[in-house]
Amino acid sequence: MAVLMGCKTLLQAFRCQAGDLDSLYRLGSGSSRCLQYVFSDRASPLRPAGHSAARHYSSDAKDDLRVRYLDGDDSGIVVVGINRPKAKNAISKNLVKLMSEAVEDIKKNNKVRSVIVCSLVPGIFCAGADLKERAKMHQSEVGPFVSKARALITELGNLPMPTIAAIDGAALGGGLEMALACDIRISSNCAKMGLVEAKLAIIPGAGGTQRLPRAIGVSLAKELIFAARVVDGAEACRLGLVSHSVEQNKSGDAAYLRALELAREFNPQGPIAIRMAKLAINQGMEVDLATGLAIEEACYAQVIPTKDRLEGLAAFKEKRTPRYKGE
Repeated sequence: MAVLMGCKTLLQAFRCQAGDLDSLYRLGSGSSRCLQYVFSDRASPLRPAGHSAARHYSSDAKDDLRVRYLDGDDSGIVVVGINRPKAKNAISKNLVKLMSEAVEDIKKNNKVRSVIVCSLVPGIFCAGADLKERAKMHQSEVGPFVSKARALITELGNLPMPTIAAIDGAALGGGLEMALACDIRISSNCAKMGLVEAKLAIIPGAGGTQRLPRAIGVSLAKELIFAARVVDGAEACRLGLVSHSVEQNKSGDAAYLRALELAREFNPQGPIAIRMAKLAINQGMEVDLATGLAIEEACYAQVIPTKDRLEGLAAFKEKRTPRYKGE
């Protein structure tokens, strides 16, 4: 009984979101959208719910991050593109600020069904901390900055909908920690990945020492971190660091295109069910099996009274595609 009460407390914050999801746009398997098209002027952003207008990162410092709410058949998919070509997408104060704002917008938007985190810079996902900016910081500034970066990556990991990291280039240090916070990682075969902080006489400070062992096992994680080893996409897939490793294409966005395919597989499913499944898995992995099963039971209870569940049964009976509205 105590365990179930704990699970109910765990679900309290989520229940308000799951209970009032807005109707979603029609979803389908539209044509491929390469990154160049997605962030072109022809692709209009979807307005986030509860906002007078979508955020635009299109000039000056705001150009460091571009967020696109896809529309049409891909409505419900959000693409978060890092865009600091001169700094190899290194994590700066400004990038942390912009990403924190974007994650907060996404978290509040019940129309969002999946999120893809990617790079708009060829050959780079994220090179980690901006060491040039770090070198100019006073020692007293370093701790607070790392705390903000850690909080950002934690919030990314806590988003209620599926998140996919599309790694089409180097993901080093904090860049790999950002990808590790996502539910699923997809890389190109030639992408380079590693937690290389030991080379600088520091340790991963944004979750790397915790998430990497959970992804590939304790012993292998220690080996990679102690050696500051960098692996390619094919090796990362073998280790379980990424779920899929794909052959890179001429436009350099093969991992993104595979991530988009995966997001399109997620989109037609019941959105409340997907969020509850993610919550059950994430929380259940941190506890013993008996407690995890109780968490699953509590999450299952949340989907029983939904209109989507009834729609699923009706669609099955009528042999048609269900039309889920997140209600």
